[in-house]
Amino acid sequence: MLSVARRRLGCGGFSSSILGQTLVRIQPSSFVLPRNYATATKEMTVRDALNSALDEEMSADPKVFLMGEEYQGAYKISKGLLEKYGPERVIDTPITEAGFTGIGVGSAYYGLRPVVEFMTFNFSMQAIDHIINSAAKSNYMSAGQISVPIVFRGPNGAAAGVGAQHSQCYAPWYASCPGLKVLSPYSSEDARGLLKAAIRDPDPVNLFPVSAEALDSSFCLPIGKAKIEREGKDVTITAFSKMVGYALQAAEVLSNEGISAEVINLRSIRPLDRATINSSVRKTNRLVTVEEGFPQHGVGAEICASVVEESFEYLDAPVERISGADVPMPYAANLERMAVPQVDDIARAAKRACHRSVPMAATA
Repeated sequence: MLSVARRRLGCGGFSSSILGQTLVRIQPSSFVLPRNYATATKEMTVRDALNSALDEEMSADPKVFLMGEEYQGAYKISKGLLEKYGPERVIDTPITEAGFTGIGVGSAYYGLRPVVEFMTFNFSMQAIDHIINSAAKSNYMSAGQISVPIVFRGPNGAAAGVGAQHSQCYAPWYASCPGLKVLSPYSSEDARGLLKAAIRDPDPVNLFPVSAEALDSSFCLPIGKAKIEREGKDVTITAFSKMVGYALQAAEVLSNEGISAEVINLRSIRPLDRATINSSVRKTNRLVTVEEGFPQHGVGAEICASVVEESFEYLDAPVERISGADVPMPYAANLERMAVPQVDDIARAAKRACHRSVPMAATA
């Protein structure tokens, strides 16, 4: 699940050499310099989509630089960029999230455009003071004098067998904070277009990780706009990141039973595309929200509130919310699977919303 946090931090025209002077102490003594990412014309992995977006934005704007703990790491998002742009613009940091995040925010104050990478957004907890208090609030607290153009990027949500401390969904955490924009891409096209938009945006953005058009260097997706992945007329299903794939699978299952589901890929958690959601609900008259995170105070709860406020009279059934279990993520694989939404959970909820009978055992 892709993740980005970005803020208005762009005053002044400082060159990247300033960054080199600031960060000289945390540069590693040696670098590995392979470069090998995909050049497919119509198909692209999420990894390569993010890599190409970073490459193109760094090439287009010398103020853009990359720092964090993911260079040549487990996900290879930044593979090859050090060789091309050098150690002043691609900084492999120690595992010191509070330190390199603070440096990133400070450099954004001076007009640079840092992309700060966390190996997982769970590690951003070590740096949350800089993200919330230093990045998100500076523009407001300075009466617009300080802009913070920074992106915080990394995987978000459950992985597989990594336990409670590495399996949380931070979308609702950060989306509750004014001053941050929170993006959660599902596809390669989402990842590429939203990362480019986040880097160009004047505000702090949290980005949680293709058509031929998407491969164009000018391709960019608007922040705050959802995408209807599948049109339908009987029930609306909203989801983001990995859960979009599950929702699409559930929609296919439902179609075999005569239920036409409309699947909305939220893409942007804050700002939330309320217009698209409400327009869909007014057409289908039913809503199922899907997310990996905890049920209380979640993204689904915010969507429910929006629909009740704006489209209540259109609802023909209670809203169904599908979320992760309200427990720390178990380590055991069988328990972990029970703690996160599955395709069958989504399909059953949609059937309930459509007043289709569901076996009693399946509702437990």
